[in-house]
Amino acid sequence: MDSTAKGRRRASGRSSVVESIRGCTFAGVRISKEELRRRITMPEYLRVAVREAIQSKDVDADTVKRHFDTAYAPGAEPPQPPEGPIVVFINSKSGGRHGPQLKARLQELMGEQQVLDLSVVKPHEFVQYGLSCLEKFAALGDSCAKVTRERIRIVAAGGDGTVGWILGCLGELKKQGREPVPPTGIIPLGTGNDLSRSFGWGGSFPFNWKSATKSILDRVATGPINHLDSWNLVISMPAGEKLETPHSLKPTEDASLDQELDIDGELPKKLSNYQGVYYNYFSIGMDAQVAYGFHHLRNEKPYLAQGPVSNKLIYSGYSCTQGWFFTPCSSDPGLRGLNNILRLYVKKVNSSKWEQVPVPSSVRSIVTLNLPSYGGGRNPWGHLKPQYLEKRGFVEAHADDGHLEIFGLKQGWHASMVMVELISAKHIAQASTIRFELRAGEWDEAYMQMDGEPWKQPINKEFSTFVEIKRVPFQSLMVNGK
Repeated sequence: MDSTAKGRRRASGRSSVVESIRGCTFAGVRISKEELRRRITMPEYLRVAVREAIQSKDVDADTVKRHFDTAYAPGAEPPQPPEGPIVVFINSKSGGRHGPQLKARLQELMGEQQVLDLSVVKPHEFVQYGLSCLEKFAALGDSCAKVTRERIRIVAAGGDGTVGWILGCLGELKKQGREPVPPTGIIPLGTGNDLSRSFGWGGSFPFNWKSATKSILDRVATGPINHLDSWNLVISMPAGEKLETPHSLKPTEDASLDQELDIDGELPKKLSNYQGVYYNYFSIGMDAQVAYGFHHLRNEKPYLAQGPVSNKLIYSGYSCTQGWFFTPCSSDPGLRGLNNILRLYVKKVNSSKWEQVPVPSSVRSIVTLNLPSYGGGRNPWGHLKPQYLEKRGFVEAHADDGHLEIFGLKQGWHASMVMVELISAKHIAQASTIRFELRAGEWDEAYMQMDGEPWKQPINKEFSTFVEIKRVPFQSLMVNGK
């Protein structure tokens, strides 16, 4: 390794440490609690009406009119919209003991009705009833409600799964023509927090969290907006197989595959289809198997997972028991690679034609990555030199460039070297559309995960299972926390 590369790696390591510290401290100018509350809190009549609409799961016209008449009664001072109204969704079960404490702190800093616990209020309920309530006020000529609806921003307090869930529900506004779509900021409460890292909100819950919470809310209200690609994933599989899916993956009737790519062999008479959206990564293989085991261990023994640090320790220890590092020799080593059960087809950069891409025999996990952050802030794709990009037909990777980076991990030791950024992962392709075709061989199941939510995928020896990934035609809006 030349001295330039070593220097770059040292510089990268230092910058990662500095960024991590910044993400943990959120140091900044002292912010007045009263001034912050004034700028982000909606007028009381809107807060109460939105809460009632969500609780009743109905936007009642008479109720809206009653609140409107009260707010604009003769002689009453007309309500004024806040400069930067914010609604917070908090997963109070995330972050160990910090979840409930943070919820109480947020309620102290803003209107209590603007802090929504995800165990009580789901994001789609806020979109369907809460925002509709503001829109109903605006239709009556309420300028305060109209401006509030236009200015409103969202905070997702949780891990990557929580953030993705909220972004997916907000994306429905675009489909329904109910713009603008509120941009989203993040308070990181999860373990990896890759979405949070990618948009400047840090990789872990801040140490000085009480004062940091004020700073975060201030930056959400005023921060610049970035765009984020999201990816629609469809699974089409033989009917009859039981599939326990994460909440981000739902059964669907409309899941036709791209007809431009022919399918070898016959399809079963009946299919089961599932659809979901992800923002960071989808993976198949050993990494997903480890995540699946850890996920179930945490659910069965929640007392073991009391925060991000303990989660990471348990995760690391669990990975050593799953054959990721020490593979049992009960089977032929040549049968362990994903190439024995999987074919990969892609539409590459600047191409509209499908191509089959060979899967290296050594690869035991394949990851399709959207963000430059995976597994807690690492960049396994690496910072590639212009000459290498040109040679491979790649372009520089960004979160809003319409492409996914596809790479492979060989085994635990290789993954460990990649994750400490001593080497890059096995570069396979860069693509705008992807199809995986799986057929059972020695294995009759595969493990998959999408933005940290793992599941066990049954595969059939007679008929193929297909996983197809396409970019969602509109982008999510993220508040940049830097």
